[in-house]
Amino acid sequence: MSQPLAALLLLLAVNGALALRICSFNIRSFGETKRENQKVMDVIVKVIKRCDIILLMEIKDNANQICPSLMERLNGNSRATTYNCEISSRLGRKTYKEQYAFIYKEKLVTVKQNYHYHDVQDGDTDVFSREPFVVWFQSPQTAVKDFVIVPLHTTPEASVKEIDELVDVYEYLKEHWKAKNFIFMGDFNAGCSYVPKKAWSSIRLRTDSKFVWLIGDQEDTTVRTSTNCAYDRIVLTGQEIVNSVVPKSSSIFDFQKAYGLTEEEALEVSDHFPVEFKLQSAKVSTNRKRSSSSKKRTRARRT
Repeated sequence: MSQPLAALLLLLAVNGALALRICSFNIRSFGETKRENQKVMDVIVKVIKRCDIILLMEIKDNANQICPSLMERLNGNSRATTYNCEISSRLGRKTYKEQYAFIYKEKLVTVKQNYHYHDVQDGDTDVFSREPFVVWFQSPQTAVKDFVIVPLHTTPEASVKEIDELVDVYEYLKEHWKAKNFIFMGDFNAGCSYVPKKAWSSIRLRTDSKFVWLIGDQEDTTVRTSTNCAYDRIVLTGQEIVNSVVPKSSSIFDFQKAYGLTEEEALEVSDHFPVEFKLQSAKVSTNRKRSSSSKKRTRARRT
């Protein structure tokens, strides 16, 4: 094996180990019943531990015990890795309410700010069933030092309009926070009959080339073998964060296969698989730049 190839393989291996894994998981009807099911909670905790930041959706917990229960399980007596939780207020129309929650490893990222987006544009009021609970993260160990995550769990029948409206959220936050790097993710219900092919041309988040979609239309983010829909998505904007994505790292995590569950057992956890991607570490990014500069100098000497 040549030295350059060996160095490249080593760099890719190190990149995978040091990269920041960011995940999104709709845990169907995550409330008291699921919280008291030890087998289900064991799977949920395993999924969370894989991720450095994870967005959880469809939390339905009037007692507000989901985050405390997860923190108890995740942290325990551990001092090496501790987790924290940012959770929204209960969101939704009328009596049906859900919460968004972000769970993250404290040694890797910190929360700079959070913001509950208010859907009050003139002539366009109350588009979102559950307005985004936006969190601005700082990440000193990654190539991109800060980024805003905008979560969304759409109402299926209004998915086209809600996904399109994320562009307005982006424009507002870009001005409000002067932020440059954005991640939009969640259960967009962005597939099958909810977003048919003919509807994509009316969704600005898709038609504007500055928004980069990491999970393709052909993917299946559902647990049931009877369905094949790319409901859950990750979308990025900002040149710095787009350039910081680890190549081929965006994927669906099949926890059913990973943990040897039957379909019935998996459905007790959720009817969605998590989606995820990785951001390069600052160290690997710096090494790549040095390697690139070194190659340029070598070529220059040869000529």
